[in-house]
Amino acid sequence: MADFHGVFPYLVSPVDASGQIRTDVLGRLCDDLIKAGVHGLTPLGSTGEFAYLNREQRATVVQTTIEAAQKRVPVIAGVVSTSTADAVAQARSYQELGADGILAILEAYFPLSDTQVESYFRAIADAVDVPVVIYTNPQFQRSDLTLDVIARLATHPRIVAIKDASTNTGRLLSIMNRCGDSIDVFSASAHIPAAVMLIGGVGWMAGPACVIPRQSVALYDLCKAQRWDEAMKLQRRLWRLNEAFARYNLAACIKAGLAIQGYDVGDPVAPQAALTADERKVVEAVLRDIG
Repeated sequence: MADFHGVFPYLVSPVDASGQIRTDVLGRLCDDLIKAGVHGLTPLGSTGEFAYLNREQRATVVQTTIEAAQKRVPVIAGVVSTSTADAVAQARSYQELGADGILAILEAYFPLSDTQVESYFRAIADAVDVPVVIYTNPQFQRSDLTLDVIARLATHPRIVAIKDASTNTGRLLSIMNRCGDSIDVFSASAHIPAAVMLIGGVGWMAGPACVIPRQSVALYDLCKAQRWDEAMKLQRRLWRLNEAFARYNLAACIKAGLAIQGYDVGDPVAPQAALTADERKVVEAVLRDIG
């Protein structure tokens, strides 16, 4: 199983007015992120607007990312569904395209028991030969992964990591204490990455890394070197961007930030809306101050 670690930007999904994926823009973004030193790429995370794309659009995003990466860094493709059979089909198809790993996400309409949640993630991991990262975001999802479920899933040979996007860093420490070395923990933008690295995290998967990749990699390197005073000084600067993004729609903010930097990624998919002129100025000011 691969050793996933470091900074994995959650990629945006550039979509034009007709619904076509702007593959040239996405390919250029992937190439620039790799040149900036990121450790991997994650298409179809939350920032990738997976909930707003159809099957063909999702496949195009994954394929474009894999082709742009050219095996320079691992690509962990997001798989999401309310249906186990559909999620399994997605995971298999992305593996066939060349994905190096799967980010497994569960959407739910009706409430699910712990057993049903666990069976969904196990089915995905059973269906592929690549490593699987399980994902939970109780802020947006109808179902969560309990500590008991995480501990059981951590014993699966292909489930190698979890990205927990709760705002509870203590929960991350509980996962580490409960599971030990059987599963790695990635931070999300809802957490303070340096703090997660301090307690034993292996990196972070987050949308803001799309617009500040070099600074994100520098922060990771400082944490790995245990230069905590310098890391926290940089973290304080970068946290202003997370604060700005927390105020608005995440995809709209990341797309606005990338547009400011010259990437024609387009607006978020309707019914989401682009940032207003005043909101965009807030993002622009933060990016300018960060440098």
